[in-house]
Amino acid sequence: MLFLNTNSLRNKIYTFFIFIPLLLISDQILAKETKLLILGDSLSAAYGIKQEQGWVSLLQDAWQDQGIKVINAAISGETTDGALARLPRLLEQHSPTHIFVELGGNDGLQGHPVGKMRDNLEKIIQLSQKNAVKVILQQMQIPTNYGKRYTQMFTGSYAKLAEKYTLTMLPFFLENIALDNSLMQRDGIHPNAEAQIIIAKDMQKTLGEIILPWQNKK
Repeated sequence: MLFLNTNSLRNKIYTFFIFIPLLLISDQILAKETKLLILGDSLSAAYGIKQEQGWVSLLQDAWQDQGIKVINAAISGETTDGALARLPRLLEQHSPTHIFVELGGNDGLQGHPVGKMRDNLEKIIQLSQKNAVKVILQQMQIPTNYGKRYTQMFTGSYAKLAEKYTLTMLPFFLENIALDNSLMQRDGIHPNAEAQIIIAKDMQKTLGEIILPWQNKK
């Protein structure tokens, strides 16, 4: 009887030491599979500066030990039309777990119909969610000289989509930076290298609360 108890205990200990490493390996695999796809325009594409100075590259550097891969699919001059056309291939190629949508600025600056822009964004959201990708929507803003009605329709599109699809919507990351000339490039539209550091730190916090929720419990 003593032998049976000892043998049973030995089996339990053996199972314990086998099971724990498997759990750890499983967690590591899940962490390695976390991918954040940045679908945006020149504001995320490091326009006018070196790629490594851009906020996306800085964010990747900050998260290099977090098991998260940040994929920068932002293109300068990108519109919602172009991004929607590229998205299926990007999803197939990278299989992201999260997507940060920073689009619409060029649509607005080019005076594209707001309804068309909103429809494109909605299709981007739907396609992403269909592929089990968590969507994070960036609120965008355009100069007020486009007229009150157009500006309000443009800005309101993001809130409506966020509510309809229960998305996390982040405030426009240049809202305060754009008011400081020392943080903007000569064109007055794109943030400079110094501003990229500020944006990266802010995005590390805001995106981290979504992608790395446990970091705020430390």
